[in-house]
Amino acid sequence: MRRRFARAAAAPEDYDKASVLQQEVARRMLERLEYLRLAPRLVLDAGCGTGHALKGLAGRFPDARLLAVDSALPMLARARYAVGAGAVPAWMRRWLGFGPVQPVAADFDRLPLPDASVGCIWSNLALHWTADPSATFAEWRRVLVTEGLVLFSMLGPDTLKELRAAWGQAAGAHVHRFIDMHDVGDMLVHAGFADPVMDMETITLTYRDLDGLFADLRATGSTNAHVARSRGLAGKDAWRTMRAAYEVMRRDGTLPATFEIIYGHAWKPQPRPGKDGVAVVRVEDIGRSSHGRR
Repeated sequence: MRRRFARAAAAPEDYDKASVLQQEVARRMLERLEYLRLAPRLVLDAGCGTGHALKGLAGRFPDARLLAVDSALPMLARARYAVGAGAVPAWMRRWLGFGPVQPVAADFDRLPLPDASVGCIWSNLALHWTADPSATFAEWRRVLVTEGLVLFSMLGPDTLKELRAAWGQAAGAHVHRFIDMHDVGDMLVHAGFADPVMDMETITLTYRDLDGLFADLRATGSTNAHVARSRGLAGKDAWRTMRAAYEVMRRDGTLPATFEIIYGHAWKPQPRPGKDGVAVVRVEDIGRSSHGRR
């Protein structure tokens, strides 16, 4: 995934033109954020990409520091300039020694941050690319302060269902598999988050031809990255069969591409009081280092 997103960032004009879905979902997430009351000192954008959400986060939390986290260095190189210098007061920039956005190259489940240091974790359409979302949630809980918020969006299993069905008639699985919303909610609970709220919606993009869809997927780095994916090239007959199967779905002169968007947010709870006022700490949290390992 690092290689694919690095290639996408190398063509910024193509990426910005193709990332319509990422930008629209970020806008909808910012609207949801308005209904949540919090004033974090440190906000982490996990999987920031080129930083399309950072300006909105800076506007929502003008007094907070912003950490832009991504594993693809070319993405970070663009994200650090996504917010103008005016987003942070001059006295704060002088004191901190850097601009309004601090780029951090890291994987989601191994953040170079101390325990209980982040007030809010934001992640837009990035969590589905992690190898183990459960491990990621555990790491996010580690770095969150008590009563800190995690807010994310990710792709669900009905994403690109038309393309999956068309390939199914031609040459088997060629589309990345995504996790069901209910399983994601269970992972949040298992990781120790409280009051998880999950919902979903579908967004359908339309294309004049199939090549336009493929171009957008490549431009945004959103191609199949599963380790068990087919490594061979599909033959000409398979491509013709797939294209013919997809063409049957054409409506009003365009081809649909469905994206299932899963939204979730949850809070890191206070330690639960036990008998005689003794706080209850989960066994798996005892002896965890700053990198989330026992």
